[in-house]
Amino acid sequence: MVLSGCAIIVRGQPRGGPPPERQINLSNIRAGNLARRAAATQPDAKDTPDEPWAFPAREFLRKKLIGKEVCFTIENKTPQGREYGMIYLGKDTNGENIAESLVAEGLATRREGMRANNPEQNRLSECEEQAKAAKKGMWSEGNGSHTIRDLKYTIENPRHFVDSHHQKPVNAIIEHVRDGSVVRALLLPDYYLVTVMLSGIKCPTFRREADGSETPEPFAAEAKFFTESRLLQRDVQIILESCHNQNILGTILHPNGNITELLLKEGFARCVDWSIAVYTRGAEKLRAAERFAKERRLRIWRDYVAPTANLDQKDKQFVAKVMQVLNADAIVVKLNSGDYKTIHLSSIRPPRLEGENTQDKNKKLRPLYDIPYMFEAREFLRKKLIGKKVNVTVDYIRPASPATETVPAFSERTCATVTIGGINIAEALVSKGLATVIRYRQDDDQRSSHYDELLAAEARAIKNGKGLHSKKEVPIHRVADISGDTQKAKQFLPFLQRAGRSEAVVEYVFSGSRLKLYLPKETCLITFLLAGIECPRGARNLPGLVQEGEPFSEEATLFTKELVLQREVEVEVESMDKAGNFIGWLHIDGANLSVLLVEHALSKVHFTAERSSYYKSLLSAEEAAKQKKEKVWAHYEEQPVEEVMPVLEEKERSASYKPVFVTEITDDLHFYVQDVETGTQLEKLMENMRNDIASHPPVEGSYAPRRGEFCIAKFVDGEWYRARVEKVESPAKVHVFYIDYGNREVLPSTRLGTLPPAFSTRVLPAQATEYAFAFIQVPQDDDARTDAVDSVVRDIQNTQCLLNVEHLSSGCPHVTLQFADSKGDVGLGLVKEGLVMVEVRKEKQFQKVITEYLNAQESAKSARLNLWRYGDFRADDADEFGYSR
Repeated sequence: MVLSGCAIIVRGQPRGGPPPERQINLSNIRAGNLARRAAATQPDAKDTPDEPWAFPAREFLRKKLIGKEVCFTIENKTPQGREYGMIYLGKDTNGENIAESLVAEGLATRREGMRANNPEQNRLSECEEQAKAAKKGMWSEGNGSHTIRDLKYTIENPRHFVDSHHQKPVNAIIEHVRDGSVVRALLLPDYYLVTVMLSGIKCPTFRREADGSETPEPFAAEAKFFTESRLLQRDVQIILESCHNQNILGTILHPNGNITELLLKEGFARCVDWSIAVYTRGAEKLRAAERFAKERRLRIWRDYVAPTANLDQKDKQFVAKVMQVLNADAIVVKLNSGDYKTIHLSSIRPPRLEGENTQDKNKKLRPLYDIPYMFEAREFLRKKLIGKKVNVTVDYIRPASPATETVPAFSERTCATVTIGGINIAEALVSKGLATVIRYRQDDDQRSSHYDELLAAEARAIKNGKGLHSKKEVPIHRVADISGDTQKAKQFLPFLQRAGRSEAVVEYVFSGSRLKLYLPKETCLITFLLAGIECPRGARNLPGLVQEGEPFSEEATLFTKELVLQREVEVEVESMDKAGNFIGWLHIDGANLSVLLVEHALSKVHFTAERSSYYKSLLSAEEAAKQKKEKVWAHYEEQPVEEVMPVLEEKERSASYKPVFVTEITDDLHFYVQDVETGTQLEKLMENMRNDIASHPPVEGSYAPRRGEFCIAKFVDGEWYRARVEKVESPAKVHVFYIDYGNREVLPSTRLGTLPPAFSTRVLPAQATEYAFAFIQVPQDDDARTDAVDSVVRDIQNTQCLLNVEHLSSGCPHVTLQFADSKGDVGLGLVKEGLVMVEVRKEKQFQKVITEYLNAQESAKSARLNLWRYGDFRADDADEFGYSR
């Protein structure tokens, strides 16, 4: 360092730490004194300005000597220990004599009263004469006032001063290094003397004790030396980034590199949150440099242990499926192993109640609805994440903490950064103002690996007044909980029944068939039981004993949870039980949950399902599940049945035709039949029912039809038949289905009445059964389909035929029909006429029939009948169209 035109500090070579230093004063010459600031302890003292030519002398030496090797001789030493001597540039005394150079430039004068009889004195004298003759430096005209700096020790408005430089580099000289990350700099050309703290970092410092001595923190001296040896009295550029009182936050640019990043990389400094945000060259560079030092355990990180050090790599980073959003900062994910894990989002805090008295003491707090923005935060996560795959990077494990007087106990938490499609979910929440960022102690490493982005997102949310930071009224969620409230549920039931399918969100799954739903349109919570099935009961705690769960109850609960928890579903409410729980059907992505539970052998069909339109799908699902003999059917023994149902496994097609009576044919070529064997029972029932109605005719208009109910309906022929209400458009338009014949009609409610219990479906089940033709495809084209339907109506409606079930399908059983007299196959006849196409099935037992059908199709094609009148319309990829197979 150059203290002035006639004093410098030199130091030896560093060996295992900062080297010793020595101040050398140049003997025999005098240069001007530099300005000094008044001591803060002496109120009357004044600042001393530069003497003329003092600063140019200092600069001359600074540019010549800083960082160079010199050789010195000591001539004398004062009793106070000041050393005077000569300094030569280079390794020995042959180099340039610094004192002579100064005098020759007119930047120093020979000390008076020196005996001018030695060679050194004579040389100085000659140099001075030359300088005078050349009018150099202090010998030039004028009083040298232009060389006196107008030093400014304080800045009027630091904020404005920083902003006025617009983060453009400012030239400066580093005058003093206080510690590794704090320096005094002289800003040029205006001579502001300012303290600059390096943005984004902090080095170990020297703590000042009460007695005025300083104690260095570990590595403080080394960090200071690191900065000093590179920057002290060097010409640099500084980017002024922000201010902190009179201190300026900035980044020092030197041709050899950025000292901020170097200090971090060498383990001399750590990142600090409060100023890293202003670092203009990208906080992530600083974090990366710090990470580099941590990983290598350099210097201040010598005892560093990473927060996830004891985790396996596969536990640190993994992909998992989100099953549940617990609240605004925690989710439950399913790992590839099938295990569930709760993940907390690192470094964010969910919305919370401010103040103590915000809440009624008598009212139970429902955090999701009562804490402002909690619901919005949960919904944001639910819509974004439920059922999706996410990337999880574990940042730290927060250990369990015992309860204190103010804080409840916390179990261990895994905190992680969760991303989906490259978006950091925590950052998205914070930027919408739906969560805040936790502030940490400086040395607390347990934080998000993207902490700076979270802070930046929060700053944006505050600036734009988003969510929690908004000045607007807080959104209020008035959600009525009517689960278990029989009175409220009763009032609400007709409303839900009329609504048909309602949208809902599954808030909680109690068991496989019992759920808690949130209905957004009605803003209420209800308990919902799945209709039509018997689901294994879960374990229950009754007073005094624990009732064990039935087998597979937990599997059923898990199945339902994975499928519908926190998903958007559609529900149809049919009725309610005496405890105020609603009963009905739940659909997820078009599938009926009751049917799915039966299909997966986790429930059995309940007899109450008979009345429903889902009965057939439930039965066929149950049939298939029984065959597999899994879970609830593990010990199922098949009852011997007279009618043989063909099962897919058997290799022989079974043909046992039974006589039926075809009563109705639908527009999509399905048909309804009655069993001839039970025909007499139906006739008897009809006769008794009509007599009963004749003696107690229903009061016109007294019956209020409800969807799904059985009733009696007066057909065009003036007779009463059993029917089921399918839809109520208005009292004048009620859609009914005649359950014994299969036809449908729209009637006014005046032509309907209550079905007397003596003639219910319990006494005699509905007689019309729906079937479809096996092995054929019904044409898509409306006209072609109508032709096929017309042909069938003409041939078989209201006639007796023979029916054989070929295979089951999700809608209804597929069968072949034969004419009772000729035993001709009706479906095959349609294929021969070219009215329908063949559906090819792969099962072995059907190959013979399929071949017969395909041959019939070929002959219809060659005769160009009906569908085939323009050739084979299906073969768009045939060779003649220029496509090669």
